[in-house]
Amino acid sequence: MTISDPKNDLRRYLTAAREAVVWKLEGLSEYDARRPLTPTGTNLLGLVKHLAGVEFGYFGPTFGRPHGESLSVEDEAAEANSDMWATADESREDVIGLYRRAWAHADATIEALPLDATGHVEWWGETGDVTLHQVMLHVTAETNRHAGHADIVRELLDGKAGMRESDSNLDGGDEAWYQEYWNKLEASAKEAQGRAEQE
Repeated sequence: MTISDPKNDLRRYLTAAREAVVWKLEGLSEYDARRPLTPTGTNLLGLVKHLAGVEFGYFGPTFGRPHGESLSVEDEAAEANSDMWATADESREDVIGLYRRAWAHADATIEALPLDATGHVEWWGETGDVTLHQVMLHVTAETNRHAGHADIVRELLDGKAGMRESDSNLDGGDEAWYQEYWNKLEASAKEAQGRAEQE
C-alpha cells in the first residue's frame, strides 16, 4: 500500500476543481460567458473572477504573503458583488489570467509552508486563526462548490455537462436517453405533487 502525502492530495483535488471551472468557459461567446442565468446573477466568468479573489485572499494576507494584485473585492469603493461579474472592459483572458496568477501565488504559499503553519483570516474575526491545512480544505470546498454552480450554468447555456471534456463523469447515454430520463423525472414529480394535494 502506498502512503499518500496529505499536502499533495489536497493540492491535487484543488487543481482538479480549478481546471473544471476554467473548462466551463471553453467555446462560449463573450455574452454566454458573462450573462446571468439565475435570479442572483450567477455567471461563469464571474465565478472565475470570484475564485481568483478567494485564492489571493486565503493564501496571501492570511499567511502574511502579499500578492500585489488590485482586486475589486478589496476596494472599499467598489460596488456590491464586484467580484462576481466581469465588466465589459475586463476581457475573458484578463479574468482567466488573474485566476491563473492566483493559482501560482497559492501554490507558492502551499509549497513554502508546512500544513500546520498558522495564519489569520481577517474577515473571519476572532475565529480566524487557521492552519494551512484548514485553508486548503476550505478553498478546495469552495472551489468545488462553485464548480458545481458552473456545471449547472453551462448545462443551461448549451447542454454541455460533466467534470471535464475527457471524462464527463455522467451516467446515462445520448440526448434521447436524457430526454426520456427527464420525462420520467417530470412525471414522477407531478405524481408526487398530486398525491400530496390529495392528503
